[in-house]
Amino acid sequence: MSLTDTKILPRNLPQSFDAGRALKLARSTLQIEADAIIALKNRISDALDDPFAQAIALLLNCRGRVVVSGIGKSGHIARKIAATLASTGTPALFIHPAEAAHGDLGMVTEDDAFIAISNSGETAELMAIVPIIKRMGASLIAMTGNQDSALAQLANVHLDVKVDQEACPLNLAPTASTTATLAMGDALAVALLDARGFREEDFARSHPGGALGRRLLTHVRDVMRGGEAIPAVTADVSLSTALLEITRKGIAMTAVVDEKFHAIGVFTDGDLRRLIEQVQDFTKLKIADVMHANPHSIGPDQLAVDAVHMMEQFRINQLLVTDAAGTLVGALHIHDLTRAKVI
Repeated sequence: MSLTDTKILPRNLPQSFDAGRALKLARSTLQIEADAIIALKNRISDALDDPFAQAIALLLNCRGRVVVSGIGKSGHIARKIAATLASTGTPALFIHPAEAAHGDLGMVTEDDAFIAISNSGETAELMAIVPIIKRMGASLIAMTGNQDSALAQLANVHLDVKVDQEACPLNLAPTASTTATLAMGDALAVALLDARGFREEDFARSHPGGALGRRLLTHVRDVMRGGEAIPAVTADVSLSTALLEITRKGIAMTAVVDEKFHAIGVFTDGDLRRLIEQVQDFTKLKIADVMHANPHSIGPDQLAVDAVHMMEQFRINQLLVTDAAGTLVGALHIHDLTRAKVI
């Protein structure tokens, strides 16, 4: 089926639409932007006094926050860089340069580091506030495509993000230049998180609503069933009594405990199904006769994801929760983990 088939393309496309040209421009755009990033990579040397290394040192020594600013397309890139820094261990925020000139500059202190982004390096809104930031004593990092610009000259560190050409066929719309600037911001964030020893757990703490946060921050005690919801019987009760407990608690199993409420066994719905194939008369059976002794258990302070791993390892759907003394303090079903979105 061809690209011009009306089943694929909207029927209201102009007659002048050239699918082949569109595909050629798409490949050209991606190539130009890829070349811009490669050029950016080659611009960073191994020298300890390389501007990138100086920028990292400045940001690591910052006692305040990193303030990122830009306007227009550079403003959108600045917002993303600030968000990436903040989520990877470097406190950061975005301020709009025009709003900064009308009061928001009060958010910047002498302890902060200020990253000013402008492809030309001459953006009027930025140049209106940069001298004030310098007089304030805040450190200034400039990201521009013009090392001879006013902004580059005022900066403590200048990161050169110039590109040979924009991907726009008119060489006007910011495309390759914004891609290069965004990539430089990502490079800063990654270098900083590594230098700070930022770990997976730290990332989870700043992303508690995400899947990683739930896996690394949710503990067994947060999702287990406790108190009256724990299915438990003593070893001397009949199998019939144990089955009633399983039905009442709705977790498809019951723990078997001793007089000190230590978990000494477990009996599940699966065990019952297998027992039916072997035994006709249940009336004389005690739960102690058919339970699994030394049941698998997990501590309440362990991560819920550890419970998932145990269930997968032992091919079980339920798990007892016991404290350090072996006392039963909770029960966990795989559905509890699913509802908590740990799985």
